[in-house]
Amino acid sequence: MPRPILATVHSAALRHNLQRQRQAAPDAKVWAVVKANAYGHGIERVFESLRGCDGFALLDLAEAERVRALGWRGPILLLEGVFEPRDLEYCSRLDLWHTVHCDEQIDMLAAHKTNQGHRVFLKMNSGMNRLGFTPERYRSAWARLNALHQVDEISLMTHFSDADGGCGIAQQMARFTEATQDLPGERSLCNSAATLRHPQAVAVSDWIRPGISLYGSAPDYPLHHDLDWDLQPSLTLASKIIATQALPAGASIGYGSAFVADQPMRIGVVACGYADGYPRVCPTGTPVLVQGERTRLLGRVSMDMLAVDLTALTHAGMGSEVTLWGRASNGALLGIDEIAHAAGTLAYELMCALSARVAIQVD
Repeated sequence: MPRPILATVHSAALRHNLQRQRQAAPDAKVWAVVKANAYGHGIERVFESLRGCDGFALLDLAEAERVRALGWRGPILLLEGVFEPRDLEYCSRLDLWHTVHCDEQIDMLAAHKTNQGHRVFLKMNSGMNRLGFTPERYRSAWARLNALHQVDEISLMTHFSDADGGCGIAQQMARFTEATQDLPGERSLCNSAATLRHPQAVAVSDWIRPGISLYGSAPDYPLHHDLDWDLQPSLTLASKIIATQALPAGASIGYGSAFVADQPMRIGVVACGYADGYPRVCPTGTPVLVQGERTRLLGRVSMDMLAVDLTALTHAGMGSEVTLWGRASNGALLGIDEIAHAAGTLAYELMCALSARVAIQVD
């Protein structure tokens, strides 16, 4: 039989989370962000559940081709725009909308020979300091684009650096509002955190761009948990216990003897390790579900295995279900944010790091 580790993509959860975005922004259209292979879930696996969106947003042409091959005829947005002039030919052929964030991309459009006007999203750097024109240069960039026959319609976009907390978004919103005053075009300001936390930004957004919240992760964890935002986990990573050990007090577990039992204990060895995408840095105490009951990780995570505490779970043993994150068979939940937080990272990384050797099914 195959190794028992398995990931499950939950279709109903994806549909629910998409609807949750619509509830948060009832007057806006929704880009379903499926970059990074739909945050590790697989574009083909999430497509049917997310096709109730108004458009798909992603990064590269290969992903756009996959979405078109699935039968999508609606808008597709390249969030980083084109990388070289010939990419514009693919935009024309696949009918892709694309972001413009630098002078070089405007130059490419100006030199592009086409009879088909392009739909572009002009990006402002309102404080994130990654991509986009500064507020002082934004209107001149808009004027250059507006003068091109290659451009059909210009939408206006920015990205918040602190929508999940911290300094908030007031200063960036003010910069965007001032620089775009009286400019025509649809606006897109809100990622997941802004959509759920900042109704003042939602109110001026014609398009929202939810990513991580579509996949059931709270964008501002630990301030809020997934259930606080009425989000459901879209991905479960589950395995089974493949061995048990009875330890006397003073016995250690795993590499480096990182955990030493202070009393007699019973442990389970689980077929899951960092080669599967489970973070090696998760410490002792990281929550795990066994048969739907909460227990803890013990010692270091190794390449193919990890150990869990079965001392209080007398009914658990060889073959028992282990939920590393997501939803157990009995309905118990273990949010991926909890595991990511224990590892000192974000749910994004865990989703995207799922190993190719882990089988994935869709329910």
